[in-house]
Amino acid sequence: MTDLIDRDTFNHLVDLAAFELNEEQAQYLLREMNNQLKAIHELAVIPLEGDLPITSHGVPYTEAISAPPRADEWIPFEHPEAILAQAPETQDGYFTVPDIPHQTLE
Repeated sequence: MTDLIDRDTFNHLVDLAAFELNEEQAQYLLREMNNQLKAIHELAVIPLEGDLPITSHGVPYTEAISAPPRADEWIPFEHPEAILAQAPETQDGYFTVPDIPHQTLE
């Protein structure tokens, strides 16, 4: 099977992800991405029945063996000021974080 991701496509993905890779890293990542896609294609050809039940580690996922979902319950933290006191900067009860500069990708 030929590589599914060619070098031009890989370079485009690297640009979109804003990665900076040296040649050795680029070759390794390209090879690994192609290996992952080949493995996915190998798994895709395995014939499966259309109505397979959802399973977890080969064990059928039924209500009898699964824990019931927890109800969403909001419980406020009793001492938020203790957490805020550990932050380098806060404002109006929130953490202040530095602005992260970014560039718009074409």
